[in-house]
Amino acid sequence: MHEMSLAESVLQIIEDAARAEKFTRVKTVWLEIGQLACVEKESMRFCFDAVTRDSIAQHARLEIIEIAGQGWCDECDCAVPLAALYELCPKCGNHALGVTGGDAMRVKELEVE
Repeated sequence: MHEMSLAESVLQIIEDAARAEKFTRVKTVWLEIGQLACVEKESMRFCFDAVTRDSIAQHARLEIIEIAGQGWCDECDCAVPLAALYELCPKCGNHALGVTGGDAMRVKELEVE
């Protein structure tokens, strides 16, 4: 379950921000997760709750914002939506699509005290 290491990385980002910005409690974390990022949202929630125990983010609400997958088809010369990696182009059936978005995860915003 790689979500545990991802949740630990999110906590590290939060702790680094707390030191830099001098806040003492996190109320809400907005996390963008791309549809193609291979992150299971419910596992991420579980792992986030586990790693934030006894931390500055204990009891913080985790809001997950799903980002749609996007790709580029060289055959059609256009951007296309992607629901999964290695999907065929919905316009021409080309299999060599380049992923252009929705394959990352990032902390978008923190609500802090």
